[in-house]
Amino acid sequence: MTDVVVTGIGVVAPNGWGVAEYWDATLAGRSGLGPLTRFDSTGYRAHVAGEVNFTPEEHLPGRLLPQTDHMTRLALVAAEEALADAGADPTTMPDFSAGVVTAASAGGFEFGQKELQALWSKGPAYVSAYQSFAWFYPVNTGQISIRHGMRGPGSALVAEQAGGLDALAKARRHVREGTALMLAGAVDGSLCPWSWLCLSRSGTVSPRRDPQRAFLPFDADASGGVPGEGGALLVLETPDGAAERGQHRHYGRIAGYAATFDPRPGSGRPPGLRRAIDTALADAGIGPSDVDVVFADASGVAEQDRAEAEVLGAVFGPRGVPVTAPKTMTGRLLAGGAPLDVAAALLSLRDGVIPPSVHIGQPAHPDLDLVRDRPRPARLGSALVLARGHGGFNSALVLTS
Repeated sequence: MTDVVVTGIGVVAPNGWGVAEYWDATLAGRSGLGPLTRFDSTGYRAHVAGEVNFTPEEHLPGRLLPQTDHMTRLALVAAEEALADAGADPTTMPDFSAGVVTAASAGGFEFGQKELQALWSKGPAYVSAYQSFAWFYPVNTGQISIRHGMRGPGSALVAEQAGGLDALAKARRHVREGTALMLAGAVDGSLCPWSWLCLSRSGTVSPRRDPQRAFLPFDADASGGVPGEGGALLVLETPDGAAERGQHRHYGRIAGYAATFDPRPGSGRPPGLRRAIDTALADAGIGPSDVDVVFADASGVAEQDRAEAEVLGAVFGPRGVPVTAPKTMTGRLLAGGAPLDVAAALLSLRDGVIPPSVHIGQPAHPDLDLVRDRPRPARLGSALVLARGHGGFNSALVLTS
C-alpha cells in the first residue's frame, strides 16, 4: 500500500501554543489545567478545565471574527501552522489537489448559546445569520478549506474522542486514492454554560476543584476526566508527493488504523478496544512486540481505565510496553485530544523520548508500565495511539518513524 507520511503539524493546547511551546511544556510536565475562568462555575458539578486563551484579533482577519466560534478560531490558527510547517501553500497547487477532513464532538456550542440567548431574550431579528453554520460540526472543515483554497475532498466526522483518529484515517485514504495533500485532525472544545452542563451531567467529569487532583487516569484516586479545548491538525502526503514540491522531511508514517464499536451494555460481549488494536496492528503489518509506546485514551473514569488497562495487559503482557497519557496536562479535548496525542507521538519518535503522565501518585494497575512525572528516553520506532468516544467508539492508530 502507498505510504502516507505527516509533513506538518499545527497545535493549540492548554499548556502550549504551537508545536514548540506545547512540546517543551509537555516534556517539562507543565499542566494547562486550572480553575474554569470562561464563566462562573458556581452551581455546576465541575470546576476545572484546560483553557486556551488568546486574542483572536492578533491572529485572524476581522471579517472572520463575527462568523466564527472560539473553537473554529483555534482551528484556523492550527491549520495555518500545520501548512507552514509542511511548507505547503494550497493556493499554488492545482485545483482539487488539497482537501480537509476534521472531526468535532458537536460544533460551535459557544456561538450557538449566544445566538439562542438572543433569540429567547430579544427575538429572531437579533439572531446572527452566521448561526446557520457557525454551530455546525463541519464548520472547521469549511472555514479552513475556504481560507486556504483547499477544494479537494472535504468532510467531517463525529465520534467524540475517537473522531480525531477517524479523520486522520479518512485523510490517509484520500491520499492513497490520489489526492496530493490532506489537512486532517481536530481542534475541539466547548467551555460555555450550555455545554458545561451537558458534560458535567454525564457522570464522567471530575467534580474536584484542585487542578492537580482532578484528572488522575489509572490512579486509585481517579474521579473522572477534565474537559479541555484545543487539539492538532496534521498535513498528510505521500513521500514522493512531498518531495516533488521540495519537502523532504517528515515526522513519521501513518502505518495502521482500525475502528470498532462496543456491543450494547449487558450483552455479555467484550468491548471493542482490543479488536481495534489487533486490527490496527495487522493493518500496519506489525505485532505487539514491535510497538514501542502506547498513548492511552486514559479517561480518568475508574471503570473505563480498568478496562483499558486489562486490554493493554492482554495484548502486550504485564508491563510489556510503556504507556503514557500526556493529556493529563491538557484535559480531554473531545475530538481534538487524539490528534494532539498523535502529534506528541510523532514528536516522541523524532526525539527518542516518551512524555510523562503527571499528577498520578497512586497507580491502580501495577501491570501497566505507566510513564510518570518525567520523560523517559527510549529508542522508538513505532507508537500506538488509542481513543474511545462516548457511546462506544474505539479507534487505534499506528505510527512508525
